[in-house]
Amino acid sequence: MKAAVLHTLGDMPRFEDFPNPTANEGEVLVRMRAAGLHPIVKSLASGKHYGASNDVPFIVGVDGVGVLEDGTRIYCGFARKPYGTMAEWTVVPKWMCIPLPEGIDDEQAAAIANPGMSAWLALKWRAKLTAGQTVLVLGATGAAGQLAVQLAKQLDAARVIAAGRNADVLNRLTGMGADAVIHLDAADDEVVAALKQEQANGIDAVLDYLWGRPAELVLKALSQKGLGRTSHHTRWVQVGESAGATITLPAEVLRSADIEMLGSGAGSVSLAEVVKAISDFFAFVVESGLRMDLERVPLAAVEEIWGRESSRLVFGC
Repeated sequence: MKAAVLHTLGDMPRFEDFPNPTANEGEVLVRMRAAGLHPIVKSLASGKHYGASNDVPFIVGVDGVGVLEDGTRIYCGFARKPYGTMAEWTVVPKWMCIPLPEGIDDEQAAAIANPGMSAWLALKWRAKLTAGQTVLVLGATGAAGQLAVQLAKQLDAARVIAAGRNADVLNRLTGMGADAVIHLDAADDEVVAALKQEQANGIDAVLDYLWGRPAELVLKALSQKGLGRTSHHTRWVQVGESAGATITLPAEVLRSADIEMLGSGAGSVSLAEVVKAISDFFAFVVESGLRMDLERVPLAAVEEIWGRESSRLVFGC
């Protein structure tokens, strides 16, 4: 079969022949139709992600859409190494074959599942968002961040604050659910002032796709000076680190603010919860009409496309 095969961590995969998989007990073969080029795919291939493996060669791709032998159309993931989802065939555990509802096509499902699920899990399962609350999306201009803004609004958040650097996208987000935008490319004191203005009315949840310096600025805005003051409770959900892997966290920030810090990723949510959340998410996508822009490309173009920064690329397998 043909597949996108990585031979050295940090290099780009090659479109080449690879042995067909065979299913072991508890596994099924999937004829792949579409797989998204998500940031995590590149991060794993670079060796920088905490879930990366040094065992090469392997086929890249963490999830996608395909069909089972009986014709059932499914969303799948957790392929057994060295197989991935950017291939004509893959092999996955039976429990990670989730039937897709009508109303969403292969490419849209493959594109929206990974970034959409990061937002869905963070909002519903980790932040425990309820109607009427206020959400700050830190890193709102990326694919996942844009979906998080839309999801938060559709989940009845009273106020959604979008923070990012891409001014054009921030402007568009005001028509996609954002009630306020914060430009992170402004001077630090201007960013903190804008955040403090929002915090004056309370921020219930922070979805953090950035970490690094932007996270430090938000934490500074959430902290308070003076004794005898009670701050608003904020659940901080850490999802990504595109602005930096570490931060400096002064101890007084945690003593002066009511902040609950959580992670949302592999290891922070059980697999049973993830599987249920995926089914719930796809049902919500169909019901709400949530969609994302995407570009479909043939898998044979993986070497040509790999260097592009777009996270909306979907390979037709």
